[in-house]
Amino acid sequence: MPLTLPAPGAAAPASVVCSKLSFAWPDDTPVLDDLSFTLGSGRTGLVAPNGSGKSTLLRLIAGELRPTGGSVSVGGTLGYLPQSLPLSGGLTVAEVLGVADVIRALDAVESGDVREEHFTTIGDDWDIEDRTRAELDRLGLAGLALDRTLSTLSGGQAVSLGLAAQLLKRPDVLLLDEPTNNLDADARHKLHDVLADWHGCLLLVSHDRALLDRMDRIAELDRGRLRLYGGDFTAYEEAVRAEQEVAEKNIRNAEQELKREKRELQQARERADRRASNAARNLKSAGLPRIFAGNMKRGAQESAGRAGQTHSARVDGARARLDEAERALRDDQRITLDLPETDVPAGRTLFHGERLQVHHGERALFAPEGIDLTVRGPERIALTGANGTGKTTLLRLIGGEATAGTGTGEAGQGVVSGASGEIRRNDGRIAYLSQRLDLLDPDRTVAENFAAYAPGRPPAERMNLLARFLFRGAAAHLPVRVLSGGERLRATLACVLCAEPAPQLLLLDEPTNNLDLVSAAQLESALGSYRGAFVVVSHDERFLARIGVNRWLRLADGGLRETGAPESAEEDGNGSGNGKA
Repeated sequence: MPLTLPAPGAAAPASVVCSKLSFAWPDDTPVLDDLSFTLGSGRTGLVAPNGSGKSTLLRLIAGELRPTGGSVSVGGTLGYLPQSLPLSGGLTVAEVLGVADVIRALDAVESGDVREEHFTTIGDDWDIEDRTRAELDRLGLAGLALDRTLSTLSGGQAVSLGLAAQLLKRPDVLLLDEPTNNLDADARHKLHDVLADWHGCLLLVSHDRALLDRMDRIAELDRGRLRLYGGDFTAYEEAVRAEQEVAEKNIRNAEQELKREKRELQQARERADRRASNAARNLKSAGLPRIFAGNMKRGAQESAGRAGQTHSARVDGARARLDEAERALRDDQRITLDLPETDVPAGRTLFHGERLQVHHGERALFAPEGIDLTVRGPERIALTGANGTGKTTLLRLIGGEATAGTGTGEAGQGVVSGASGEIRRNDGRIAYLSQRLDLLDPDRTVAENFAAYAPGRPPAERMNLLARFLFRGAAAHLPVRVLSGGERLRATLACVLCAEPAPQLLLLDEPTNNLDLVSAAQLESALGSYRGAFVVVSHDERFLARIGVNRWLRLADGGLRETGAPESAEEDGNGSGNGKA
């Protein structure tokens, strides 16, 4: 059934109601089946592993997809920000915001053109320019010209602009799909402030723990069912942890019960066999008539059979209770590793760069004097800064990916016309993981890629290591091109961390982008086992804290400087640097 909206003018409370909702793709691949829930006012964070149907559910609520069964009902005006904005680069800011026609009509009226069509276009939006500027300011886009084209904006600015467009609709129900992707720290904090003031019905898909900790409730989509947990994400984790403790206890009890019932069944069978054997000898020695002896034998067998059936039923019941207890226990998808080959002596210089400079055409990316950077083992460095300051380019310079005339700009955009400065690298291997996770051959299997990176390891050892990265059995023989984002990350980490020789310096560019929470935790676990140095670009402060960062560098105003600790959102993008770190 299609999306249903309240009749025009109807006073409907902000809500989302799904009743027996089902959806399958055209090839009959099921996504959701018989899903029912109701959400009212308040902020709800939707969590689930990648591929579980979170984005599909939002598209169904927004009316972009039609259910194959059941219904979706939205109470109030709907706003929807998808994960990938379907926008043309030639659109102006005003057009993206949906206010271009109203502003043109206002300009015409102010110029003396009082045709009725202009008043119809304006409607009640006489204050649209003030509201537009206010929304842009709230989201960190102050001073953004309304005639500026989308192609000139960064990815983070485009996301913030898309959110501003939805907020200008004054929606009662707001759907947001990964709204912090591509946002720098300042933009993330602006978004947090906006959502803190939200009073309608918000349903948000995110892997951003800091954002999820600002929700009123958490909705978990698991195996086609939606469960609601009151409180923020931290409370949700505690609730799940308590559930798992109970589930583990129930499994232990059920296992003991099953062992006891099996033991009693075996003992009952042994007793029945002894009684049958003794009865046969007694009957023979008593000289009873054959027909009477036969009746007594059949009676003993039937009694033993009834006792056996009773014990068998008890065993079946115990086994069913164990199965039920095991279903309540979530799979432990943790990566457990020991990577001694990645050990780096303390203080060894792995990279040293002086007066580093990159040009995009005629524009210098860094300050005129360039930047200096030294990386020693086993430092754990977080490289922060606003979007567009050159973090990705600096990673590529460190790793040797960007050299004079061949580098790329931030997030792979634009051409680096020249790179200069003095660079010295240690003989140890440097591994660079780009945002695209494109190191592996997509047409080869996980095992084949791993063998190419570690040809000297025996096949059995390679399979054992892949199992530690959760590629067990047939999963190790899947081609890389069919893997999800989280699986591709695990495969890439396996090949890089266990390579020959092992990397002494690891460079990671926004590694948590598009990762579900389970995959992000797996990445944290893998980096916890890594003994070398790493430089990581990330806007996720929670992730950086969890991986043991001990040195913080910030790119701002063309300079690179030590910060000593995570900076506040107010300082993001506004710091000054001396170009040395």
